[in-house]
Amino acid sequence: MPGKEIRIGGASGYWGESAMATPQLLKAGGLDFIVFDYLAEITMSIMARAKAKDPNAGYATDFITAVLKPNLKEIAAQGVKLIANAGGVNPKSCANAARAAIADAGLDLKVAVITGDDLMAGKYDIAATAPAEMFTGCDFPDPEKITSINAYLGAFPIAKALEAGADIVITGRCVDSAVTLGACIHAFGWKHDDWDLLASGSLAGHILECGPQATGGNFTDWEDAGDIANIGYPIGIVSADGSFAVTKPEGTGGIVNVGAISEQMLYEIGDPQSYLLPDVVCDFSEVEITQEAEGRVRVSPAKGRPAPDSYKTCLTYQGGFRAGMLLSFCGFNADKKARKFAEAAFQRARNTFRQFNAGDFTETSIEVLGAESQYGDYGDVDSAREVVLKIAAKHPEAMGAGLLLKELAGLGLATPPGLSGFSGGRPKPSPVLQLFSYPTPKADIDITIDIEGKVEIFRDKPGTSSSGDTIERPAPPALETTADMETVPLIKLAWGRSGDKGDKANIGVIARKPEYLPYIWTALTERSVAERFAHFIEGGADESKVHRYFLPGSNAINFLVDDVLGGGGVASLRNDPQGKAYGQILLAHPIPIPASLAKAVS
Repeated sequence: MPGKEIRIGGASGYWGESAMATPQLLKAGGLDFIVFDYLAEITMSIMARAKAKDPNAGYATDFITAVLKPNLKEIAAQGVKLIANAGGVNPKSCANAARAAIADAGLDLKVAVITGDDLMAGKYDIAATAPAEMFTGCDFPDPEKITSINAYLGAFPIAKALEAGADIVITGRCVDSAVTLGACIHAFGWKHDDWDLLASGSLAGHILECGPQATGGNFTDWEDAGDIANIGYPIGIVSADGSFAVTKPEGTGGIVNVGAISEQMLYEIGDPQSYLLPDVVCDFSEVEITQEAEGRVRVSPAKGRPAPDSYKTCLTYQGGFRAGMLLSFCGFNADKKARKFAEAAFQRARNTFRQFNAGDFTETSIEVLGAESQYGDYGDVDSAREVVLKIAAKHPEAMGAGLLLKELAGLGLATPPGLSGFSGGRPKPSPVLQLFSYPTPKADIDITIDIEGKVEIFRDKPGTSSSGDTIERPAPPALETTADMETVPLIKLAWGRSGDKGDKANIGVIARKPEYLPYIWTALTERSVAERFAHFIEGGADESKVHRYFLPGSNAINFLVDDVLGGGGVASLRNDPQGKAYGQILLAHPIPIPASLAKAVS
């Protein structure tokens, strides 16, 4: 379909995001699709617990109450199609709620629901095969403790539903980018072996899947984003050749520029030449991102290789309990006061454990925010006068985790001076939910597409088993050294953004100008990055846990750091369990550059 293009609005990046996106995008007009991504591993476990209490629950209720009910008439009038993974662990109930809302509005819209990702019913059979954790090799957990199991489905079932006339497509767990790729497959007729096109559509979905993170949200140059209260949500204008432009509605806040889009491309990926999705293995290394006009960025097509032969499958399981609290201290040596208080609370709790012959905490955490605890040995505060203490612990039993909270409250009159805190009642222990990932062969999963009672079984095409070991890597940038060198912080030379992948973190670094890249590459070695995050990496400054990748097309580097998030998500006791601030920490890294260049960037 030469010359054809489609316009896709990215309206949601997580369950609970602002409801402003849908009416904003509808007001902009001219869209063919609006896509919504609601799901993460922790979201699935929360939904699973909700469904256990109420068989009609377990989906993103916001999609019904904040998206459909207030906007259905305008959606129908414009003929825009909606694609959402709002179904969570209960897509059928979500679809029923959508149909009820459509009926109440007196409209005639077709709803498709895609199921097959939820594997909880077979947990004992899966446990019998005992798959190992695909990243750590850990043993399969006790099936009695499992709270959710979901395979990450792809985009072709979504395209099938659209081809059958669906106006609204609701899925359970699919990969985040599939909601966009499904629209592209449907619009352009892309096939299973159009690897480059599928990779390009997946990249468009990856840019859109986090909503305003593509339009100035979490952007290094945050001041340039302007009015974030009225931030514009992204619109992807995708062409049949896989290239696409990104823009936002006129009159909205935020910014669409090379830096913001480049940051989002690198967000939460590992090896950029082997980004595995159910429909294709993507290579983003040669993608070029250019400023086409003010507020409009052009992204060149990506490369692709044959799809994997299995679906990544994630389960969550209960692994004890955790508890924690935030308290503030002020005055001279506030940081030392906070640590003294925290150590006393742990000592009191352990004294009680000994009295009752109970087991100790399995993990503890003390972080003093305001004293640069997030920077480890690279902190630059000798003594802080105002800090927030974050103290937390894990224990096999809820009682043990709750004892820490009790002792924290009980120390109020014995504390060093300057303790205060926002009062809202004592927090309660919560379950620790661990993540376990493993592959499920595609042949083992039947996917069901139900469009108003007309049911079709979809079986994905077989994939291939491949390794990234044979990938030809681009040559690193060459450096021309001079005798007259000065150091500047990385932020002067680059944009950066970070995120999580289970217990791994990725940090994307993009040179503001191509000529800066050789100096950045030379300074940011696996060793220097390991040292910068030694206080977070399990085992300390182990450079074997840092993987560095070069993306010459976007003048970028991506780092993947293993075992750095304390388990990640709600399994972690960290203040930053998803590594969202790691990019900001790395941007303080000193980079030696020629004095003439240092003068230009200062």
